[in-house]
Order: sequence, then C-alpha cells, then structure tokens
Amino acid sequence: MRLFIADDSEDLRARLVGILNEIDGIEIIGETGDASEAIEGVGRLKPDIVILDIRMPGGNGILALKSIKKMSDAPVVIMFTNYPYLQYRKTCIEAGADFFFYKAVEIEKLIELLKKMVKTKKQQ
Repeated sequence: MRLFIADDSEDLRARLVGILNEIDGIEIIGETGDASEAIEGVGRLKPDIVILDIRMPGGNGILALKSIKKMSDAPVVIMFTNYPYLQYRKTCIEAGADFFFYKAVEIEKLIELLKKMVKTKKQQ
C-alpha cells in the first residue's frame, strides 16, 4: 500500500518512516510538513493512505482533509494529531477522515491499523 505522510514535525515524520518501512507491504511515497504541499502531493502521487496532522503551515490539516476527500479515488485518511479533543475528532470525521488517533498514546493503534489494512489488501 502506498502511503503519504503530512506532519509539520520532521522528527515525527522520520520516526514514522522508520517504523513503517519495517511493515512489509507499506511503501512511503511522499512526505511533507505543509498542508498545501500535502494536497498537491496527494493529488500527484495518488497514495492509498494518507497520515495527516491537524496543525501545519500552509493551511491546516482539516482543510487539507476536505480537499483530499474531494479527489477522485480519494485515499484513506488517518488523522494523527496532538489535538485529541472531541470537537476536532467530530470535525475531522464529518470532513471525511477514516480514522483519528492521538499521537501521544495511540501510535501502536496506528501501526496495528496499517498492518491490518496491508493484510486485508493482500487477501483480496
């Protein structure tokens, strides 16, 4: 599965790339720390999955989410944020987010979800 990461933390992106490169079946095809670059990159690269932060320069992750979900063959979008508040979760789900995880405590859930998605795709 082709994956794109959009998060303003370069350290977090590097950590995710390191972890996700260990999952057989995941290919990281792009990354950025900027919301407008995320929209452009997703449109150009056509990933299967996008991991998207809420707070980023160049707009914000919620606006990027809305733009990405309007694309034909829109990817699965996983919001991965330090803002786990109910209003953000609700806004993101209503805008089309497929999943919503809190960075501080749910990285294992994110990894398990991606492993499950790869396994399901391989079985198809």
